[in-house]
Amino acid sequence: MQKILLSVFTFLVLSVQAQKTENIIIITTDGLRWQELFKGMDETIARDSRFNQDDSAAIFKEFGGSSESQKRKKLMPFLWNTLAIKGQLYGNRTVGSNVNVSNRYWFSYPGYNEILSGYADDRINSNDYAPNPNTTITEFFNQQPALKGKVGAFGAWEAFNRILNEQRSGVPVVAAYDTCGGKKPNTNELMINKLLRDSHKQWGEECFDVFTHHAAMEYLKKEQPRVMYIAYGETDEWAHSWKYKYYLTAARQVDNWIGEIWNYIQSTPAYKDKTTLFITTDHGRGDKDKSKWTSHGSDIEGADEIWFAVMGPDTAPLGEIRNSPQLYQKQFAQTIAKLMGYTFKADQPIADAIKEVIKN
Repeated sequence: MQKILLSVFTFLVLSVQAQKTENIIIITTDGLRWQELFKGMDETIARDSRFNQDDSAAIFKEFGGSSESQKRKKLMPFLWNTLAIKGQLYGNRTVGSNVNVSNRYWFSYPGYNEILSGYADDRINSNDYAPNPNTTITEFFNQQPALKGKVGAFGAWEAFNRILNEQRSGVPVVAAYDTCGGKKPNTNELMINKLLRDSHKQWGEECFDVFTHHAAMEYLKKEQPRVMYIAYGETDEWAHSWKYKYYLTAARQVDNWIGEIWNYIQSTPAYKDKTTLFITTDHGRGDKDKSKWTSHGSDIEGADEIWFAVMGPDTAPLGEIRNSPQLYQKQFAQTIAKLMGYTFKADQPIADAIKEVIKN
């Protein structure tokens, strides 16, 4: 009997030790191609006068290199100098790591729904679609007693109010030109709101990422949520505008901000060594025909090809993953749930988690 009790106790101790993630931050950067993430600046696009803003020399100086390794480290230094050492990166198709969307449409709302609900819903066929009928992972987390009221979301695009179904889910969403800080904004939040109000409205229903990022950082520091979602958008907007230099600059800025988030986490007792980052994108872009890098959608070859990265205490530090099984965007939601020690359940079908991301 003593041996049996000892075995049960040992199993319980090991089970507790195995689960270290207490908090999770989900980060997306809209439409960032896997090609740039893993290969760096595309020299063909950078030389093309249609896309280089008449300054290919500046693009080569800032983002060029003698190898793909050099170029990708120039573009996203945090991901390649830190996350690639401490975490995992998936989606480099040149080394046998294929990640794809499952939805039929290959654009934003269907992609974000798939990421967050674990389900490729054919009904969601427009970026103007109504509030999401599916339960998202953020809504699920907010339903859990230990996490309720400790979930927040920030997005540069107005549609996140609908994608995350703010009204039904109870998750506070600060999207586009929504003000931050709630009813009691601090000094920094008041300034962010003022600058946001007075800023140039480049894209109408989408603000510059700088406002989303700093509002999110204030929330992270002030509220210390257990679950947070941050959605950057400029990588997609500058690509649609045919401005390759700005697209690359936006990607590097997101990388810098991810580094800022990680450094804050690792310097804060509430988060240090018990927080996971999950980073991905909603869709890919064209590449076979280089002129199609600006576009996506089901008629653009390669726009279903995506990537993701994970770093945290429950993810082995395997770096750039090679020769992995075929993976899909719809698997992200359950993977995020499992990293937090939950099983995501909802009325819609939910794809299985990616087991390779989670330590046994």
